[in-house]
This record gives sequence, C-alpha cells and structure tokens, in this order.
Amino acid sequence: MSLAFIFPGQGSQAVGMGAELAEAFATAREVFQEVDDALGQGLFRLMKEGPEDQLTLTENAQPALMAVSVAVARTLEREFGVGMERAAFVAGHSLGEYSALASAGAISLADTARLLKLRGQAMQRAVPVGAGAMASLIGPKTDVALAEQAAAAGAELGVCVVANDNNQGNVVISGAKAAVDRAIEKAKELGARAIPLNVSAPFHCPLMQPAADEMAQALAEATILTPKAPVVANVTARPTNDPEAIRRLLVEQVTGRVRWRESVLWLAGEGGVTRFAEAGAGKVLSGMVKRIAPDAEAVPLNAPADLEAFAKTL
Repeated sequence: MSLAFIFPGQGSQAVGMGAELAEAFATAREVFQEVDDALGQGLFRLMKEGPEDQLTLTENAQPALMAVSVAVARTLEREFGVGMERAAFVAGHSLGEYSALASAGAISLADTARLLKLRGQAMQRAVPVGAGAMASLIGPKTDVALAEQAAAAGAELGVCVVANDNNQGNVVISGAKAAVDRAIEKAKELGARAIPLNVSAPFHCPLMQPAADEMAQALAEATILTPKAPVVANVTARPTNDPEAIRRLLVEQVTGRVRWRESVLWLAGEGGVTRFAEAGAGKVLSGMVKRIAPDAEAVPLNAPADLEAFAKTL
C-alpha cells in the first residue's frame, strides 16, 4: 500500500489545536517549544488558549499550523517508529508545503517557523487591507473552466485569477476587490454558488508579488536539503526532491495557483498512492482527497489515538 503524507493549509486552525498532542507526547512538547524559541513568542499558548482572532492572523496561523503538523510527524517517528521515509511522497496545501518539507527534513523546524512568520507578514504587507478579496466557488457545476470564465469577467476590472483548485465543486478565486465582486456575479450566472472568504489578503494571485520578492530573498539564504520523500509541489502538481527546485517553487507558490486537485490526481494515478495520511490540524484535506480520488483511503492524524491506531496499521 503506497502512502503519502499530506499537510493542511490556512483555514484548518482552531483554538486548542495541538494541546492533546502536547499533553500526551514529550516529542510534541519539544516541537512547540522549539517553534516558540525560534519566533521569540508564546505561539503555543496562543494555540491552546486563543484568542481566536489573534490565532487567525496570517502571521500566527501559518507557523502554528506547521507546528502541529511537524509535532504529528515527529511523534510518529520517535514514539511509533514511523518516519517520513515510509512515504512514497509528501505534499501540502499552500503553507502546508512548508510543513511537508520540514517534516521530511528538507528545512529545519526553526527556519521553517521563521520563514512562515515572514511569509504571513509579507502577504499582509503586499496589499492594503480591503483592497483585495477571495471567494470560494462551490457547487456541482463548479470546475476550473467555470472559475476561469468567472475570473476572466472579473479581470476586466483588475487582477482576478483562480487561486486554489481544491477539488471538483470547490475552486477559489483571488484578486482586487472590485474584480472579485464582478467574478462572483459571473460565477452565479454560470450556476455556481459564490462565498466571499474572510481573509486578510488576496493570496495566490499576482498582487502577492511583493511578498514573493521578500520570500525569494529569505529563501535564498535558507538551507534546503534533499527531503526524505519527494514533495509534490503546489504550482506544478509534480514531485521533486531537488533543493534548488524546491527553493524556486516556494517563491512561485506565493503568486501561483495551488493545484491541489491535480496533485492528488497525480499521486493517486501515476504516483500509485492508495493511502493519504493528513498530518496536522483538522481533516479538510482528507475530505478533499475523498472527493478527488474516491478509491483512495484518507486518514486524518491529529489526536493521540489517531497516531497510535495509524501506526498499528503499518
């Protein structure tokens, strides 16, 4: 049975995440302490206790979600003997790609935490609050072609592109506020439901170029090693284990489309993956996998009992 570890992105955060892991496993506590030390802030306390509005801030949510994912991965390895080398591939949704790389040993935990803190701050700085927007287009008629048609209508008023191709029936658009509003109208005409997202910036679109420039500079100085398992990159939906390619793709990812549907299709097809293990907070990606590749198994791993049960099946 070929296995892929997958790592969630922003939106999976919730107050209390990681608390059970920390209570049950010294390895998880060490991960959370290492992230706190790297950032010089009490991030784990914020994860445990909130307030929610502070945890949801991009600059906090991104390293926090990564910390939970790495806590799961390290606990599996050290407490249950299940390392990332057991996986055929790793992949993550947006910031989850950093979690995948950290878990697979390509980037140190401290460097990953600092990179994600900067990534969140840079994304927030790139566009004034209120100037950008994102919207989720959902429904049985919703696919990439419909979303691109809606985005093209919005682009008449400004930047508007498909940002996240999550799965059939769930595609996200991003761009300038007026352009996204126009795209929402068009999407409804085409038979999709459109839900404006409560986000602080228009992620994964060309308006994020200033953030991409900041990340290019930071990543140029980061040490990136060959991961223990190839990472399927968001912007290509194909695997790589080359450190320089990883560095370049992480920069492109800031403005580029998250090709999650294509990534899962590749993994379940050419990649031969039959089992997906979602390491981290929530189970959003597991739900997406079941919609994209219904014959594959998708298992969320976030509670201590999840890890123990999963390890016994290997």
